[in-house]
Amino acid sequence: MANEQPARRPTVWAVAAAAGVSKTTVSRVLTGSPRVSPEARAAVQRAIEELGYVPNRAARSLVTRRTDTIALVVSESETRIFSEPFFAGTVRGINEELARTDFAFVLLSSEGDTTRVERYIVNGHADGVILMSLHERDPLLHLLIRTHTPMVLGGRPFHGENVPYVDADNRAGAAAAVQHLVERGRKQIVHIAGPEDMLVGVDRLDGFRHALPAASRRSWRRLVAYGDFSEDSGERAMLELLDRVPRLDAVFAASDLMAIGALRALRAAGRSVPRDVAVVGFDDSQAARVADPRLTSVRQPMEEIGHSLARLLLAQLRDPGTRPASLVVPTELVVRDSS
Repeated sequence: MANEQPARRPTVWAVAAAAGVSKTTVSRVLTGSPRVSPEARAAVQRAIEELGYVPNRAARSLVTRRTDTIALVVSESETRIFSEPFFAGTVRGINEELARTDFAFVLLSSEGDTTRVERYIVNGHADGVILMSLHERDPLLHLLIRTHTPMVLGGRPFHGENVPYVDADNRAGAAAAVQHLVERGRKQIVHIAGPEDMLVGVDRLDGFRHALPAASRRSWRRLVAYGDFSEDSGERAMLELLDRVPRLDAVFAASDLMAIGALRALRAAGRSVPRDVAVVGFDDSQAARVADPRLTSVRQPMEEIGHSLARLLLAQLRDPGTRPASLVVPTELVVRDSS
């Protein structure tokens, strides 16, 4: 019995023949060119479906100079990226949005030496960039601006650069946390802030400061210690604040992980939560829901932020002349046992 020959993949010529058009017309349909009549486009699309034709991505990229790839660049270490709840939720949202398209995405860490990431982008390996966890002196932002790379930022740019971004309403969320603590009768409210070179940390600190009662606002600096959004930094900052403000009775931490670190330090110091000290975090991550006690937290819609980041970048890639409006998404205080 003769060996069966494997079925040959349909070619672009076969699609053209089935649709009754030229190969050039098929190529124009595949690359999204507007120079095709609606009738011809419909005929080509029917032929593609009937034949099961799958475009050769490598060949198409040579024609279109596009890679169908988006780079998600996070200016943090890989350890931080894979341990912080915010990044996990946002990446899920980006992936869900891109799953509806032909675009894939690669995740690049750019902490410290950015040469590898810069080379990847300048050499045209990605059609656009989502840049997250931006620090004040991050060189990548201005490289992308100079090279006219389509991009969107996760968070406001530090110096007001004219770049589309998606951000949570960090100031309002922080203010709501402090107002909640004031309404609970707390008098000595301290803050574990994020890094001073990240606007997310600056904005949450501003929200904390402006929501303090007037008497506390005058000496707000002594009420603040800084972390880097990690659990260990939250524990260190909490110990610093306990030493500096021994009669503190509430703490607002700029991330859930820092709040959990604060819970650990308070427990070691013999302070009961929430009887002696109320604690509020920011993110409303899974970690907040399983903490002991369960953590009151400011919810930011991480997956919605991821969807919006992808949509804003896709809008630019589909229409290079467009400049989508930036988006600030609302936050919500979720009250649990810790306050």
